[in-house]
Amino acid sequence: MIYMDHSATSPVDPEVLEAMEPYFTDSFGNASTLYSLGREARTAMESARKQVASIIGATPDEIIFTSGGTESDNIAIKGTVFKLKKKGNHIITSAIEHPAVDETCKYLEKNGFQVTYLPVGEDGIVSVSDLKDAITDKTVLITVMHANNEIGTIQPIKEIGEVAAEKNIYFHTDAVQSVGKIPVDVKELKVDMLSISAHKLYGPKGIGALYIRKGIRLEPIIHGGGHERGIRPGTENVAGAVGLGKACEIAERYLEKNSRSLTSIRDRLINGVLSEIEESHLNGHPTIRLPNNAHFRFTGIEGESLVLHLDFKGIAASTGSACSSKKLEPSHVLMALGMDEVQAHGSLRLTLGKENTAEEVDYVIESVKGAVGTLRSLSPLWCQTEE
Repeated sequence: MIYMDHSATSPVDPEVLEAMEPYFTDSFGNASTLYSLGREARTAMESARKQVASIIGATPDEIIFTSGGTESDNIAIKGTVFKLKKKGNHIITSAIEHPAVDETCKYLEKNGFQVTYLPVGEDGIVSVSDLKDAITDKTVLITVMHANNEIGTIQPIKEIGEVAAEKNIYFHTDAVQSVGKIPVDVKELKVDMLSISAHKLYGPKGIGALYIRKGIRLEPIIHGGGHERGIRPGTENVAGAVGLGKACEIAERYLEKNSRSLTSIRDRLINGVLSEIEESHLNGHPTIRLPNNAHFRFTGIEGESLVLHLDFKGIAASTGSACSSKKLEPSHVLMALGMDEVQAHGSLRLTLGKENTAEEVDYVIESVKGAVGTLRSLSPLWCQTEE
């Protein structure tokens, strides 16, 4: 299997698994208990908190552990607007957010909040000018993702953060796809809250983190025993936190090396596909994108069929977000870029990982070329364009 769907999930790094293992067996204590087994678990959690904080330039007391990116997004968004509802009821987000943000905003719209969905250009980038125009005296939160999970486009988060700070508006970013792949510094980006998910950077599923800048007060959306500063109660997932911490430590250690290597083979993949396959197009910005993301569309074919052809060739890929892969509707991200439904359905997302090689990329290019050719020979859509 050649795995090229790292934006959906990544394999657990052996170092991460090794670090987690004791907390399933001998060191199984509850981190909220007072005796030695509990203190040992608490020490491990606090060490992990330091590792997570380090990769984003935060302090450990600004990190809370969650079950993953979706919960982090929900806590940040709902926790902010519920806390500030007397001040205002307006939220600004983008038209290409992950469902964890998009669906949360839609839920809030049904419950008395107003949401502005900023458009993006053909390159998938939000206009800071549009953001400024959307702000009202009722705006209490801006939430714009750092890098898009489908097309890999990186947003101007620093510029947005400067606007938010100037207007005294809380700013949250979903950085699930960017942390561990590109440099992320919460102070430089001027974000108030930032979401992380372990399984996107070679950690385990079911654990994530939320950075909350000192001084930010959120309304809890889950109620219980007061764990994680009362913001995310529930018995702590010690093994998961240790895994996330170790994954962050490894990612930080090799960030520059991995980014450089991934960019090289990503460009090899993009150039190969675009030069070898006619009527192939790159979605998103050509350079302002994650180092591991290549997202294409092909005239005259259907993306799900292409994914199945590649699976037969031993290649794991996707058409877009794993969280939306069972939906029949076209990607809302691609539609926001100005595509019609037919174009949006002809997409392929290839997201690389540190284990992928140039030789694998070459095999993928040839396999995609062959699969596209086969599908086009059967496609009435392609026959119409040929005529």
